Amino acid sequence: MKWTLIALVIAVSLTSCKKSTQKEDDNYIKLKSTELNSEEIAARGKTLMQNKCYLCHSPKAAEKSMIAPPMIALKARYTRDADSKEEFIADLWNFVEKPTHEKAKLKGAVKRFGLMPYQPYQQKDIEAIAAFMYDYEIEKPEWFQEHWKKNHGKGYKQKGKSVGSLAEPEQSYAEIGMSYAKSTKQTLGKNLMGAIQKEGVLHALSFCNVQAMPLTDSMATKHNAIIKRVSDKFRNPKNKANEVELEYISLYKQILENGEEPEPMVVEEGENVNFYYPIVTNDMCLKCHGTPGQEIERETYDKIKELYPQDKAIGYGVNEVRGMWSINFSKNE
Repeated sequence: MKWTLIALVIAVSLTSCKKSTQKEDDNYIKLKSTELNSEEIAARGKTLMQNKCYLCHSPKAAEKSMIAPPMIALKARYTRDADSKEEFIADLWNFVEKPTHEKAKLKGAVKRFGLMPYQPYQQKDIEAIAAFMYDYEIEKPEWFQEHWKKNHGKGYKQKGKSVGSLAEPEQSYAEIGMSYAKSTKQTLGKNLMGAIQKEGVLHALSFCNVQAMPLTDSMATKHNAIIKRVSDKFRNPKNKANEVELEYISLYKQILENGEEPEPMVVEEGENVNFYYPIVTNDMCLKCHGTPGQEIERETYDKIKELYPQDKAIGYGVNEVRGMWSINFSKNE
């Protein structure tokens, strides 16, 4: 195991050195037009949207419990301004690359939910998501039509091909593991963001202290898997990474430092599968995991020390490995 990880680190380092000598692509749209129109990109965009966007933009959430506008609202607003698919994609990336109040098109959503926190997404991933949104009918909440009509004077008629026409390939073990991590992240994130919006960061800390482990365990039961969030700088001692997990966390740190996109790692052991994927920080995370006196307010830091006397989970910046998903499941599930 150890030598395998070392080999992977060397490979990643060599790839990074090679990439650093290559000329940056000056094109605003990274994906070629032929790629943007392919079913393969659309299928990838659909999966990426479910994995990266639905934590906050879920089409299943009730209107009053939303913590961000649904993706259909973004499609409706951005297609109104865009004269072409390429312009639609460029406009979405322009905002997601570095969200600001000036660039935001959904002013009402920003007023209600606040500005989307910066997250270091890959441009090619956002373009794949945008290409899928533009070409296909995406899922919308039951309440959306009435909401849109109330705020815009008329209903929204979505354009696009049926998503049922996209082939659904058999899931790999990496995709299965990612689906377990994604659904658990959505459950935790929805409750955490709701706690922050309702009563602030201090209430969210108390929520995590009491509910994070039981919610994770409930998702493990649902998927018949062992689901853990582990870290080398744990807040709750129950989230302390073991020796093998520490090696993967170290590897993921090296991947991010090299400017590479982290991918799930899968180790098959007989009839069982071990899945690993990093938990990476964004602006919102720093309210509880940043630097005391800077991102972490004094009152918040005092509460952290009260709830977690052994806390080590501070001092992070944006786009750093905060921890890792460590999931074990059977091949027969």
